[in-house]
Amino acid sequence: MIIALLPNLRKAHAPRCTHEIIKCLHELGAKIYMRASDRQQAYDADRWVDDFQELLGSCSAAIAVGGDGTIIHEARHTAIAGRPILGVNTGRLGFVAGLEPNELGLLKNLVRGNYTLENRLMLRARFETDGVTRQTDALNDVVIARGTRSKIIDFEVGFNDNEMTHYRADGLIFATPTGSTAYSLSAGGPVLDPGVSAFLLTPICSLSLASRPVVFSPDACLTVKTFSAAEEQNYLTVDGDDAIPLQAGQQVIVSRSPYTAQFIKLKQNHFYEVVNKKLIERRT
Repeated sequence: MIIALLPNLRKAHAPRCTHEIIKCLHELGAKIYMRASDRQQAYDADRWVDDFQELLGSCSAAIAVGGDGTIIHEARHTAIAGRPILGVNTGRLGFVAGLEPNELGLLKNLVRGNYTLENRLMLRARFETDGVTRQTDALNDVVIARGTRSKIIDFEVGFNDNEMTHYRADGLIFATPTGSTAYSLSAGGPVLDPGVSAFLLTPICSLSLASRPVVFSPDACLTVKTFSAAEEQNYLTVDGDDAIPLQAGQQVIVSRSPYTAQFIKLKQNHFYEVVNKKLIERRT
């Protein structure tokens, strides 16, 4: 079995955890491929690969080492490559991680094929920049929100080419079931089981008491236009990446992505057990 090992070495505990994973996988007979940019760490990898797409294309599965942000970022790439991913948590919450650092003994189930795959719906945002159509895929959420100024934004939202509603709010969050436990939850959105084929629209600090989160079928296509003064800058953010500036009146189309993230599940715990442990027990 060939594993693409993708650590975020900026995390305090990730370098040591990466060494332990390599040792464990080698003892199990697996081969480990890593990015050439991580070579300075002197890891005992079987192959160093310069091209990231080649790295993912040559592996059977990937292991991301880091926090939720790292795992989500790498899962977007493995989804496009059609490879499953396992997250090992070296961050704080580790909500999408499949293992904690003290559970590396379970990697034997990965090498032996004793695991299940959990398919996660993704979203796609399409928009134009300088006359060129761009698109980007999200595993967690697509957020359209104001910049540094505190003025509220007017949004027009359409549903499947029909006018749906108008919002006055600080922003809108379009969240997958995976992202329902992230920013959307903080903004008052519901928690969706990852097995649910749907996505959410959650307004951020809406001016209307009637504005509530809405759940859409996976085939829904939403169009969003922002209206604000010419000097006001609004932004599009996908999975917490760098913000993309939007012009007043610019349209963003949000729909289901053709890609699906495949998360490797080695433990028998269910989703609501994870919710209880990660979101409730750690906050009390």
